[in-house]
Amino acid sequence: MKLKFTNLMLIGLLFLSANAFAAGGGKKEKHKAKSIAIPPKKFIDPANMDLSVKPGDNFFEYANGTWMKENTIPAKETRWGSFNILRQENTDRLLGLLNEVSKTSHTNGSLEQRVGDLYASGMDSVTIEKLSYDPIKADLQRIDNVNNINSVINEVVYERTHGEGSPLFSFGVSQDSKHVTKHIVEIGQGGTSLPDRDYYLKSDARTKKIQDAYRQYIITLFTLTGTGEDAAAKNAAIVFNIEAALAKVQLSRVALRDPNVTYNKFSVVDFSKTTPHLNWVALLPELKVPGQDTLIVAEPAFFKTEDDLLASTPVEDWKVYLKWNILKGSASALSSPFVKANFAFSSALSGQKVQTPRNERMSGLVDGSVGELLGQLYVAKYFTPAAKQYMVDLVNNLKITLGERIQNLIWMSDATKARALKKLNAFTVKIGYPDKWQIYEGLSINRDDYAGNLRRVSTWKYNYMVSQINKPVDKTRWGMTPPTVNAYYNPVNNEIVFPAGILQFPFFDFGADDAVNYGGIGAVIGHEMTHGFDDEGRQYDADGTLRDWWTKDDADKFKTRADQVVAQYNAFTVLDTLHVNGKLTLGENLADLGGLNVAYAAFKKTKEGKSHKKIDGFTPDQRFFLSWAQVWRGTQRPEAAAQRILVDPHSPEQYRANAPLTNIDAWYTAFDVKPGDKMYKKPEDRTNVW
Repeated sequence: MKLKFTNLMLIGLLFLSANAFAAGGGKKEKHKAKSIAIPPKKFIDPANMDLSVKPGDNFFEYANGTWMKENTIPAKETRWGSFNILRQENTDRLLGLLNEVSKTSHTNGSLEQRVGDLYASGMDSVTIEKLSYDPIKADLQRIDNVNNINSVINEVVYERTHGEGSPLFSFGVSQDSKHVTKHIVEIGQGGTSLPDRDYYLKSDARTKKIQDAYRQYIITLFTLTGTGEDAAAKNAAIVFNIEAALAKVQLSRVALRDPNVTYNKFSVVDFSKTTPHLNWVALLPELKVPGQDTLIVAEPAFFKTEDDLLASTPVEDWKVYLKWNILKGSASALSSPFVKANFAFSSALSGQKVQTPRNERMSGLVDGSVGELLGQLYVAKYFTPAAKQYMVDLVNNLKITLGERIQNLIWMSDATKARALKKLNAFTVKIGYPDKWQIYEGLSINRDDYAGNLRRVSTWKYNYMVSQINKPVDKTRWGMTPPTVNAYYNPVNNEIVFPAGILQFPFFDFGADDAVNYGGIGAVIGHEMTHGFDDEGRQYDADGTLRDWWTKDDADKFKTRADQVVAQYNAFTVLDTLHVNGKLTLGENLADLGGLNVAYAAFKKTKEGKSHKKIDGFTPDQRFFLSWAQVWRGTQRPEAAAQRILVDPHSPEQYRANAPLTNIDAWYTAFDVKPGDKMYKKPEDRTNVW
């Protein structure tokens, strides 16, 4: 995954010990108790495979087919596979920590008190049910007093600065991509609730079903707060129409992938002239960032239209929109009728059959709210120095290997190679957890005030963000919490980051052979490194600055290869008719292809990589590629598949497993893939980028 703290790729695993043993017990005997032999763990288990499928026809099915036939998607999940199993195991670990820390008293303000009491407050369903929607009544009443455009804008500011939501537009303080040691205000398109603008703009049957579910969701929440059915239906139309108008002028997800398209620096005075009702000279101090003379505007045209919409839409309609912002942001934290309505809408989008259990929802909420407090408990119990050292060694090996591959590229000039190597050598590597923990200074948590806790967390995070505006960039900060089963690349810091949650099987196991570990965690490391050189990452130089360091000829050659990858993935479909968007998924697809190539080249340097000794019937090369494929093992519900095609920058799992292999000569050799096999590509048609 890659982020400028934006789109991350989900790559994860949970640690399972390879050392199985039996312990004796019972009454004492004069003779030794007989030990029970437990067979060694099979890291590549033929019982999970469908050996009736030819590897060259569908490698994903060959590697995972039997497992997928025998494992249905649990009702509380929208998909089920390696990632979900690992995340579930990690959730169980976090729940063990949370149950322990929440059942004892601790010093007020301590790590344990805040983590434990936040979890306990969310588990106190009795109090939450009694309160119904009391936690937001004052907010809804406040909005009743809005009476003109200025008070509409004042309410937008209030909600944003008091942890109550983010209506109308996105707003943040982040690194300036062209001056990476400094922070700057960035504003961008927003104001909508559905996952993508296409949900407002399309009219096919699948989209209409979601639109209807969304309207019903709005109606339900308004009626739960005392609005009559007819009025609630009118409110739903008002909200949808406002959001649809905003969606029409939003850039597509593909357009947003170009960092130069969204880097538009204005003086605050000049930009305010283009949005007369949104006077940023006055607004920025109200948003707690006074004294700014410039800002970055991701989509200038969006704000011009939004400003016009502010003037042309009746104030009474804006009051409905603002109340909806409060309702949708709070629904999951209120009493059960609100939670059920929230889930009903979510289910329409994802296909999830039953609500995730409350304790699991609260575990995720604590991690998302105070993750570096919870993370300290997690790391102390579950992350070993040996695991960190293994990652350090593996990263160094992969880094050297990627450098060698860059040196040997036949399509890149020496001048661009030198700059690419400079960038590679400048990578910052973060493993496990931050060197300096976030302590959330000043954040108070009350065991008896769940809704208040959530608002205080949101307000604290907002205040922390805006407090950075005049401070140097702190590159020690993390964009993920330590328990997260994931990894990412951040281009403006030129860093690759691997939280503690990632060193688990099927990506890694201390008892596994090199083929399994290189096909798993090795490919993850290679993936994150390659993000530094994908179609977005390549536009940032060694210090993270958005700056072109390519010769035009090399950039053209890169684009030719990238276009081949786009075309390959465009041909793939889910649900028979929905095509993968090769441009939306290009960065992740390039990272998969590059990461697997780099991991394989590094694997071939190991003792096992140089041997031909079989384990469980498979050669080292076969085990490497099977390890890669089993990482992507899984199935998903149709609704989730359709949503992901629109919003997910990652390709569906079966294509992540299969597509890169078709471009790697060693895979053809390992499984004797020949012309006539469905996945076969002629050697001259195989794409090689990094």
